[in-house]
Amino acid sequence: MEPLKPFEVNETSPSKKETTRVITDEPRSLKPTNAFVGASWAALLTGAVAYCIGLFNAEMQLNEKGYYFTILLFGLFSVISVQKSVRDRLEGIPVTDIYYGISWFTTIASIALLVVGLWNADLLLSEKGFFGMSFALSLFAAIAVQKNTRDLKTA
Repeated sequence: MEPLKPFEVNETSPSKKETTRVITDEPRSLKPTNAFVGASWAALLTGAVAYCIGLFNAEMQLNEKGYYFTILLFGLFSVISVQKSVRDRLEGIPVTDIYYGISWFTTIASIALLVVGLWNADLLLSEKGFFGMSFALSLFAAIAVQKNTRDLKTA
């Protein structure tokens, strides 16, 4: 893997009359705003809780509910692994190709398992859409929460 390329940063002097270009090998660590951190957590909780409430209220057997709940947990863990391995590679932290590949494979597998399960489920189309959208919201929010957690630790 090739090393990180230098970043170009424009810095303005206190008098704001002169801008200088500074080249550094390290990316600037920007702390995420409290609003973005809060919105990310709110989206994750909204998606996951809505998905679980939908499962609780769904008229399906307990083993089916367990299947969909396990897919949610599997998907959340998978996208966090993908986000971490992609970010590690960008920052020059070694990540094995096998772990990187498995992370992507499990993410795609969790989405495929949900799609196949919903396709064959005896649910209303609106219920299928609800589960799909709350699952997608949860996965996206998990990526954002993981990113924020990492950025806050480095800032």
